[in-house]
Amino acid sequence: MSIIARVIVPAGAALALFASPSVWAQSADMTFFVTSSGPGKGADLGGLEGADAQCQKLAQAGGAGGKTWRAYLSTQAADGKPAVNAKDRIGKGPWQNAKGAVIAKDVADLHGAANNLTKQTALSEKGEVINGAGDTPNRHDILTGSQPDGTAFAAGDDKTCRNWTSSTQGTAVVGHADRKGLRDDEPSKSWNSSHPSRGPDGGCSQADLKSTGGDGLLFCFAAN
Repeated sequence: MSIIARVIVPAGAALALFASPSVWAQSADMTFFVTSSGPGKGADLGGLEGADAQCQKLAQAGGAGGKTWRAYLSTQAADGKPAVNAKDRIGKGPWQNAKGAVIAKDVADLHGAANNLTKQTALSEKGEVINGAGDTPNRHDILTGSQPDGTAFAAGDDKTCRNWTSSTQGTAVVGHADRKGLRDDEPSKSWNSSHPSRGPDGGCSQADLKSTGGDGLLFCFAAN
């Protein structure tokens, strides 16, 4: 028995060593992911810069930190600054997840009906499925502040929690990473523009985001 064990253990160890490089190589090719966690302050992400930093940090941990990562977020015109469209921040594509599945070939494809963004493909930087409708806890609400075509909302009604700087004021439009909601309609199936956040604190706190099936998560895209 001991002789057999001596033979089997090294073989298993060798197999693990051979498998590891392919896993890391796949992660290095990742150009899209859903963050496994948010900064923890609800929709106060520290603005676009803070959101991008969160994407970059998690990409680094996932083995793809050599790229320039951008959060898929729009901002509204305010304080003399123009609006920013999420679709203009993320590069040209194509984008693929941590396991090599292509999400979309370009910006138009991403915002079209034929994109490949589903619960099974909208993976985290760790290659893990994000909890969706029917799971406990549900975390499918992803912050975007965007219209279905990837553009910003008009100034006025706050749909970005003061352009991602507040956990107490405004609301945030979210998408459903699993393309499922309470109804069988287009908003419920939208990955980037499903409904505004809401909750006892107004809609922008961490507790608010969790109360409707979110966790302050982001879509991250490699822009280069």
